[in-house]
Amino acid sequence: MTMKACRDHRQKSKPRIRARKFCTDALAWASTVFVVLFVILPFRQNYTTLFHASAEWFFTESTSPLPSNNTIHLVEGSTKLVPEQPSSPNMVTEKPASHSCTGRYVYVHDLPSRYNDDIVRDCFSLNRWFNMCDSLSNMGLGPRAENSNKFLQDDGWFVTNQFALEVIFRNRMRQYECLTNDSSLASAIYVPYYPGLDVGRYLWGGYNTSLRDSNPLDLVQWLTEKPEWNYMRGRDHFFVTGRITWDFRRESETNSGWGNKLLKLPVVENMTVLGIESSLWSQNEVAIPYPTYFHPSSATEVFEWQNTIRRQKRRYLFSFVGAPRPDDIKSIRGKIIHRCIASRECQLLDCNKFDCMDPVNVIQIFRSSAFCLQPPGDSYTRRSTFDSILAGCIPVFFHPGSAYNQYKWHLPKNSTKYSVFIPEQFVLDGKADIEKILHGISEERVTAMSHRVIKLIPRIIYADPRSRLDSLEDAFDIALKRIIQNVNKIPREASERKK
Repeated sequence: MTMKACRDHRQKSKPRIRARKFCTDALAWASTVFVVLFVILPFRQNYTTLFHASAEWFFTESTSPLPSNNTIHLVEGSTKLVPEQPSSPNMVTEKPASHSCTGRYVYVHDLPSRYNDDIVRDCFSLNRWFNMCDSLSNMGLGPRAENSNKFLQDDGWFVTNQFALEVIFRNRMRQYECLTNDSSLASAIYVPYYPGLDVGRYLWGGYNTSLRDSNPLDLVQWLTEKPEWNYMRGRDHFFVTGRITWDFRRESETNSGWGNKLLKLPVVENMTVLGIESSLWSQNEVAIPYPTYFHPSSATEVFEWQNTIRRQKRRYLFSFVGAPRPDDIKSIRGKIIHRCIASRECQLLDCNKFDCMDPVNVIQIFRSSAFCLQPPGDSYTRRSTFDSILAGCIPVFFHPGSAYNQYKWHLPKNSTKYSVFIPEQFVLDGKADIEKILHGISEERVTAMSHRVIKLIPRIIYADPRSRLDSLEDAFDIALKRIIQNVNKIPREASERKK
């Protein structure tokens, strides 16, 4: 009913107003006017102020934004948006707020260019079988990856060579917020040498040992003549290798011996060496992740990728990306490939037949598999391990040296939370049926392991050196923080021993 109709109805239905009723109404109106004129108006300003204060409090409390470290994500099987929960305390990937560089300064040696830039300029000679020049473009990330099939995100993906870590790390170091030109302030001293690219030029072709050892010996001489060396005799120095430890541990002085002897030099044994695979018997080597194909420019790109693979439907139980090793009688790769071909629940990418350096081929396989087999190849470790984690695929290891004894700074101590272990000897002897073992893992445990793997992603990737992830720590951040922590302990430990 409209207001006019309501008034008409009331006028028609009510009797004429009587005199007593009229007087009563007039008195009421007079009282109202009195209150307005002599009570409300004098305090109008105060009432207005109180109203605005109340309104401001209400709208501030009810519409305040979420904290900046809460990223909104779509939960699987739901239409609700909820903040992403932080990782468990022992696997925190968010960067701590640090406004001071005290105790965090890093000094970078200004090496002669023959130890780094000249090597990259000679990129045509770095590999005997293909041109490394494209692979070292984009600050070591390589060419941007094609994403025609939409298996990757539009941004942050590159065709990164597995041996490019030295260049990537150095370019990340250039963006570090606590660099100093005063070495006396430094907690750690970085040596920007490219040892992997250096030795890679001479691994094949019968080069003599004097040529292979030339740069390592000259570098050691150069370092020990610097005043920065004398303070701790190199124990605060570190460098990065983009090849496995055995490429720098030649045992003999004959030309038939493999690699150079960089890591066997006494001076180098004082330094910390970060590499894609370390010696299990060395005290000064630490393994850090191989570079993957994903180098995001922001934390948002990481969160988006995590959400994408968290919703991924995995049609296959397990997969294998690699090639057989027919000349190695101890290799289980042949048995793995045979088992995969015989199973409807396995998918195989044979690197002898397909391009396993194409990120689309690799990530497509891993995204659609629950488990990814990671047997040893030419050495214990594989870049494929980190590609599988990047795709949210649970790695299956066959040797403890493939991950558990290697990447202690970046992977959880409790390996059962994120991986499966099957002894390789059981596979060789026919005592282990890989498919049956994986089928025996409960769906609940598979889900929990998959979520843990996805949480590991920030820790095993290297951000684009031209940007920063801000709220996340990547593999570079974790490695550098641990280096500094270890070096900062040395003077204290030395003084305690004197007591």
